[in-house]
This record gives sequence, C-alpha cells and structure tokens, in this order.
Amino acid sequence: MSRLPSSLRALRNAAGSVTLLLLLAGCARWTAPTDLDDAPLRERAASATKLNVHVRAAILSSEDSERMFGADLNKTNVQPLWIEVQNLTSQPLWLLQSGTDPDYFSPLEVAWSMHTLLGGATNASIDDHFNKLGFKNPIPAGETRTGVLFTNPDRDPKLVNVDLFGNRILVPFSLFVRVPDDVFDTRLALTLFQYPDEEIADYHDLASLRAALERLPCCASDQHATTGADPLNFIAIGNLGDIGAALVRRSFRRTLREDDLDQWVFGRRPDVVLRKEAQASASATSIRAWLTPIRFNGALVYVAQVGRPVGGRFARAGTGGDVLHEDVDEARNFLVQDMMYSGGLEKLGFVNGVASASRTGPRTTLNGASYHTDGLRAVMFFATRPLSFTNVKILDWVPYLEQRESAVHKENGDAGK
Repeated sequence: MSRLPSSLRALRNAAGSVTLLLLLAGCARWTAPTDLDDAPLRERAASATKLNVHVRAAILSSEDSERMFGADLNKTNVQPLWIEVQNLTSQPLWLLQSGTDPDYFSPLEVAWSMHTLLGGATNASIDDHFNKLGFKNPIPAGETRTGVLFTNPDRDPKLVNVDLFGNRILVPFSLFVRVPDDVFDTRLALTLFQYPDEEIADYHDLASLRAALERLPCCASDQHATTGADPLNFIAIGNLGDIGAALVRRSFRRTLREDDLDQWVFGRRPDVVLRKEAQASASATSIRAWLTPIRFNGALVYVAQVGRPVGGRFARAGTGGDVLHEDVDEARNFLVQDMMYSGGLEKLGFVNGVASASRTGPRTTLNGASYHTDGLRAVMFFATRPLSFTNVKILDWVPYLEQRESAVHKENGDAGK
C-alpha cells in the first residue's frame, strides 16, 4: 500500500480539522428566546418594602433559564437571580451587585460560556441577549426596574442581600429565596432547632449574658460525648437575617462535608455550616454553628467553631476532610476582621470559656489534629447594615487587645521592662 508524502498527509489532516470546526460551528443552533415573561418568577418571588422601596427576588429554575436564555445556566455553576426594584423615592438608586454576591458574574462573562468556536454573529447575539436581560443601574426615581443578576450557587433557601445605594442613603434588604431545583437536604436546612420555652433563658444585661456565654461547653465532641472535638471559639448574636447578611457580604456560603457531621454540641450535629472558599475551591475559613438556649433581649445566640485547614489555600483538593490548623486563634481573629468589613457588626467582645492550651501542651481533636489557643471566644453582635468601623463598640469584658500586647512583650523577652 502506497503512502502519501508527509506534506500531503499534513494538508489532508488540516483540511479535516477545518471541516470539523465548520461542522461544530454549524451545530450552533442558539436563537434568541422570545418567551421572556417574568410572571412565573413574580408569582413565587420573595418580597419586602422599606423606605418607599419595594423589592422582589426569585431564583430561575432550569426551565426558566432554558426559556429565557436558551440554555440551562445552572449547568455552568451559575445561579441566575431575578430582581425587581420599585423606587418610589425622590432620587435614583443603584443596586450594589457585590452586596448580593461579592463574586458575581457579569452578563458577558456568562454569555461567553455559551460561545462556540467560529460562532461569529451567533456569539454576538448571545452577548446582546444576556446584556439585555442583565439588571441595569440606576433605578430612576418613581420607576421600576427588573433584571437578572448572575450569582454563585447556594442551597435552598438562598439568603439574598439587596443593597440599594443613593445620595447619603443605603436601603438594605435580606430575603430568603427558594431555590427551585435544589435537592432538599435536611442537614442544610435553615429551619432553626426549636427549644422548649422552659429551656430558653433570655438575658437583658451584658454582665449576666457574659456569665452565661462563659458557661457554654468549651468544645464539641463526638456523637457519644467521649472524645473532644474542635473548640467553640465564636459566638454570634442577632437575628438570622442580619447574621447571614454579614456573612454573605464576605463570601461565606452554606456547604456541608461528611466530617462536619462528626462534630456534636447539645446532643446534635451543626445547625448550619458555612465556608469561605479561596482560589481553586480551597477552603479558607469554615464555620460550624449551633443555636443555643440563650437569648439576649430576644435575639438569637449561636455558638460556633471557626477554623482553617492545614495548608489553607495551598491544601490539596480532594484529599478528604479538612485537618484543623493548629492556630485556631488566627482563624477566629481573621473572622473578626472579616466581620468588621461586613457592615453588620455592632458590638465586639471576648469572653473565656474555651480553656487555654499552649503550643507545648496542645489539645487534640477527633482526627488526631492538635491545636493551641488563648482560650477566648470572640462574641459578635450583629445589626442591620449599614454600619461602619466607627459604629462598632468594643465591650469591656476580657481586655483582649491589652492581653495580646502583653503576650507580644513576653515573647520578645521584655515583659518586665
């Protein structure tokens, strides 16, 4: 059998590749959808009114996405969020997309995921369509505007922050919005654990509250309460919407891993688990929280674990459960700083309760990891945003800043100078 010269074989292969590309381009059958009716979204939308502003929000189902965008965007790891803002104020307002999702996608970014090689005019039509349906700022005074924000996926229900900015005003909303296509998982539900009324203690002054917080368990345990688990080094006080809004604004999202279910407090697994992911989906900071039978002037009180995995953002993906990094105080302090920037932190204090463990005498948790700690819990009181650094009141409980300064002097060998 005769063989073609190498130059002819190369030419034939190139021609075949071009033909294949042209065929692939020819398979691009996307056409701009004509059914853009938002009535189904409006019917199931969560809504709220404040300061002459009315908002509605709904998550697009896969069916809605196919109907309005010509593709199921959920498969691209994007969660389209429909928002309507009725502005009855006397000034224009701007929707701050980064308040809804600090890592939101632009319309053209999502449109690009649907482009095809050699798509040409089709790709341009996709861009135009996505731009047309994306939410447009500003919302003029006396007018109503609707559009889609392209957010990162969250579980059902999704906590949606809608921050509307005007001249020397911010009108904030926090809505719990149903996720139509989510597979319901009771372990991720936001339904609060219900304590019997007779078990709930509501405190009305900071001194008695502090004493109650210091009496909480130091750590989680295994299911049988025979082995100590991670330390309970964070307390959140406020209503669920305000606490959740602050965390969402700093990129925390609900998630769950099997090793989260190994941690038990009050005879149950965590009520909510959140993580702040870094590049390559590496877990930067995790929070496991339990509702306590404590209230402060009616506000909810959560006790939680804050930790970071060994390796942090450099940890290898897919290596199983996170191994707790030994410096749990660093993770706690990082969360304090994160919440300072959230715009929802009203008061901050530190209390005892974890029990200190030194570097030379660390404590061990379930998977054999060890940790050291100064034994303090960060206590954060949340309120409806917007708050600034100057609004945060530092409680005169454990003088943490002074302790840290003293510890630094001691490490430097000049404690007595």
